[in-house]
Amino acid sequence: MADRKQFLLRMDPKLWAQLERWAADDLRSVNGQIEFLLRAALARRHPPAPPGRPPAASSR
Repeated sequence: MADRKQFLLRMDPKLWAQLERWAADDLRSVNGQIEFLLRAALARRHPPAPPGRPPAASSR
């Protein structure tokens, strides 16, 4: 498996419990669920460029 960045994440226990239930429903670990959600959020924020077009330059 590829190297993965590790970091500490603190969150409200109620949020953790909700993530645990959601992850279980999707047959994922909580870590996998968080990574899935972050990837989906990034894809919405920065959609991939259509085939044949270079990605847009960031304005930030």
